[in-house]
Amino acid sequence: MKYLVLPAVMIGLAPAALAIAAETRAEERTGLPPAQLPTVQVTDTAEGGLGLSLPSTSGSRTGIATRDLPASLEHVSEQTWQERGDSRMADIIGRTVGMTPLSPTSYSSLSFGSRGFTGTNSVGIAEDGVRLGVASSTTPYPANSWGYERVEVLRGPASIVYGTGTVGATANIVRKQPTRESVREVLLGTGSHGSAKLGLGAGGALSDTLSYRLDAYGHYTRGEHDMARASGGKLMSTLRWQPTAALRMELLADVSDEKPAHYFGTPTVNGAIVPELLGRNFNTADSDIRIKDKRVRARAQYQINDWVSVSNELYRFKADRYWRNIEAYQYLPATQQLRLGDYLELSHDLEQTGNRLETAVNAGAHKLVLGWEVNRAKFNFARNDYAGSDLIGVNSPSLTYWPNSSPLLPSFTTAATTHDFYAEDAWSLGDRWLLLAGIRRDMTDFDRKDLTGPNSFGKNLGGTAWRLGLTHRLNAQTSLYGQISQGHDPVTNVLTLNLANKDFKLTTARQVEVGLKQQFAQGQGEWTVAAYRIEKDDIVTTDLITKLQYQGGRQHSQGLELSGVLRLSPNWRLEGNYALVSAQYDELVKSGVDLSGKRPSNVPRQTANLWAHYTAASAIGRWQASLGARTVSQRFADDANTASSGGYTVWDAALSWKPQPRATYRLSLRNLSDKLYTYSAISGTQAYPGEGRRVDLTAEFTF
Repeated sequence: MKYLVLPAVMIGLAPAALAIAAETRAEERTGLPPAQLPTVQVTDTAEGGLGLSLPSTSGSRTGIATRDLPASLEHVSEQTWQERGDSRMADIIGRTVGMTPLSPTSYSSLSFGSRGFTGTNSVGIAEDGVRLGVASSTTPYPANSWGYERVEVLRGPASIVYGTGTVGATANIVRKQPTRESVREVLLGTGSHGSAKLGLGAGGALSDTLSYRLDAYGHYTRGEHDMARASGGKLMSTLRWQPTAALRMELLADVSDEKPAHYFGTPTVNGAIVPELLGRNFNTADSDIRIKDKRVRARAQYQINDWVSVSNELYRFKADRYWRNIEAYQYLPATQQLRLGDYLELSHDLEQTGNRLETAVNAGAHKLVLGWEVNRAKFNFARNDYAGSDLIGVNSPSLTYWPNSSPLLPSFTTAATTHDFYAEDAWSLGDRWLLLAGIRRDMTDFDRKDLTGPNSFGKNLGGTAWRLGLTHRLNAQTSLYGQISQGHDPVTNVLTLNLANKDFKLTTARQVEVGLKQQFAQGQGEWTVAAYRIEKDDIVTTDLITKLQYQGGRQHSQGLELSGVLRLSPNWRLEGNYALVSAQYDELVKSGVDLSGKRPSNVPRQTANLWAHYTAASAIGRWQASLGARTVSQRFADDANTASSGGYTVWDAALSWKPQPRATYRLSLRNLSDKLYTYSAISGTQAYPGEGRRVDLTAEFTF
């Protein structure tokens, strides 16, 4: 494998406090006046900025500043997504550089494409640094932003921090923490399609050593399509006990219950949406989707002395999910008919218990982290085996009942026990250089019990991830970096491995990345640029002669990513990002078709986001007007590149009024021109349409 490795250098100033202390000691020893010190500029961080001065809790476990991290990491704060009028997590993550949402806006599943790689097997989702089990490519939580303070997106192979299944990127959603100060928050909202939402948040001290955080949220909408009604709610709670400054213990308990829309897209012709069919739902009237999650976590952190701390996190997660739907639709223009298929009745019962023990050592120039994580996931799968299909006329009503009376029967159970051992060291080589090195070994013992046939088996999976990065600070505000890293993805979801893919190992991906991060204009502007190349091996392909599958496929992607924020004046602020990616299969055969040289489906060459905010004060309060645009270029609807989904640009806007510091009223408008476009393709004959024009009105209060 060949790489063009570009050198990266960085230089930085030593902290001003150390310089002043050194000069003071010199004067006391010699009696001479101190040498003339250079002028020190004190900079602020741009409002709605990229978070370059913040600790990179999602990019490295050592806690170094994002500016010093030799990797591409983006922060999105609660203030930023509120100003844009966003509340769905898919929208918030999807506006970060190079991220393309894949799941429908009406369904609470978090699936994205990044750097040429797509789906939950390559783009991971974590909450407070913990990734929970993914079953059948379903990651429904957290669906909305209430109760969270920021989102951090680490791009490129993230296996060193989060384990397998993170070659494209990982989004870590960070929840709000207990505080000693009393906090009360209320959100009231209404909008198009009969939507309504209510959020309640509270935090504060219960005693000298106890504090808490509690968040509750509920929502409802009729939806913009037939049978697109959706509702749900959640409760998030954290109790913190901190008897001393050195010891902190927390107990977290969450529960959520979602009933998403029973909508699986609309038929297409050559990848293009058929306008006459838009808005119709070809599912059954008695279709059903239920998603229930429960989470419990206990965390403890103890600072043994000035340079050693120990932390432990024990967690348990349980999910009960059920689907009964017709999910595939094909339009036949010649006969003016629709073919309905994929009659799926499924249930998932997923339980995961895990523990992470970690030691952090701050030894002078070294910030070292050593950890061990173990988790065991159990997955029970039941289905109604029905392979039926139907032909209906375009103007005929959809089916009104589930056509199969067979019972839902257990199909298989799986169990996976994974041990992860990792070490990471941030080594300061003088004042201007930082070397970050890390290694992680994942080992999984997998067992599948087939309840309907003789297809039970067990296997072991293992993967080694590593990262070596170098940061060079040109000055106090500018850093250059370079890194090489290795990560791994499963050939399919680990918990649903079957007899057909039991002999396959994890795929391997290697990346080289260089970039620059800079704050300028006394902190009123920030920008980053990153260039990368990723090569992924061991993709499952097929021998054209023997028709046997083997791990000989290869894929690569390379690209450029730009992000920036600039406060032009006290009234104007601009935010934007741009991503250019070239991705293709170098060697791959699927279903007898040679895909070499083809671009993976749902991977656009270009994406961009731009927001402009104007703020003004008046006698009746503070106003802010925001205008944003999202651009996604043409994509292919299938890996063979025979069907194409056109590119699109969608305009959004928001207007907020803050009559007093603790009250904000916000009007949000989505898809101002009511543009018809493809959000993501399911296949060459079916796609999720983008959301039409929507208006939301919210009121936000703090006490």
